[in-house]
Amino acid sequence: MKKTILNLFALAILVSCQSVVTEDERTAVGSEGWLEGTSEEKFEEVAHHLGGFSRTMIEVSYRYSELYWAGMDENWGYAEHQVEHMIEAIEDGIKRRPTRAASAESFLKESLPAMEELIKKENKEEFIKGFRALTSGCNACHAKEGESFIKIAEPEIRTSPVRF
Repeated sequence: MKKTILNLFALAILVSCQSVVTEDERTAVGSEGWLEGTSEEKFEEVAHHLGGFSRTMIEVSYRYSELYWAGMDENWGYAEHQVEHMIEAIEDGIKRRPTRAASAESFLKESLPAMEELIKKENKEEFIKGFRALTSGCNACHAKEGESFIKIAEPEIRTSPVRF
């Protein structure tokens, strides 16, 4: 009986030691082992690759252009799709950079919901007016962040192959 208890105790110690060794293990993972270091170092590297709010703005910029062309085509389903993904991208960006939340708040709570309501009306003229208000919201947010040198304007060139 004592031997069984000692064996179980030894097994428990071995398992707990194994988890410590695994945590500190510096095994490279990923294609060709590009992701190296401890688990914490790997998470930090992945977080770095996800980027901050500037990466968010790359996606929002794409969605903004697609929203414009969707409205011009009167493809209201695609327009709604773009607004949904703009919201999602901004919310994800705020998770990575919470300091941006205050500036983005009115955009998330006013500008984008107003655009969603206009899209439901399926009226191109109203959409254009609303899109201009959305653009003003973009520029206001940039100004709040001290980045008023980033001026947003209506897209002039269509780059996406998506058509209605």
